[in-house]
Amino acid sequence: MGQWGYDAEFLRQAAPALLITEAMIADGFVLVAEDWHGLLGVAAIQPMEAEGTFDLSRLFVEPPAICTGIGRTLFDAVVALARNKGGARLSILSDPFAATFYESLGATNIGDAPSDAIPGRRLPLLEYRIPSV
Repeated sequence: MGQWGYDAEFLRQAAPALLITEAMIADGFVLVAEDWHGLLGVAAIQPMEAEGTFDLSRLFVEPPAICTGIGRTLFDAVVALARNKGGARLSILSDPFAATFYESLGATNIGDAPSDAIPGRRLPLLEYRIPSV
């Protein structure tokens, strides 16, 4: 189950932390990639307390669209969105399987942090410095 073999119980526990909420959409922090076949992926950011910092709270690509450039396109789009809203950096609490993807885009691993979904689980914490235009 899941792209990286997570079982049903794991996915059930993680689901609340992965939802796209109506408030996120209303605030203009959600981007969707689709083609005529349907959904390809989704990304979202949320402002954090630290000035100029946004949390890359969601970036998902449908399994058939992985390795097609959709992830990079969504990442570039949320970087532009954050920049337009005054962002200087993205904080990325990453799934372990996705950390190398973010690093390939220029994010730096700055340690780890507790999962916001699975008690006792620690996840890679990365930071991406948003280049000025």
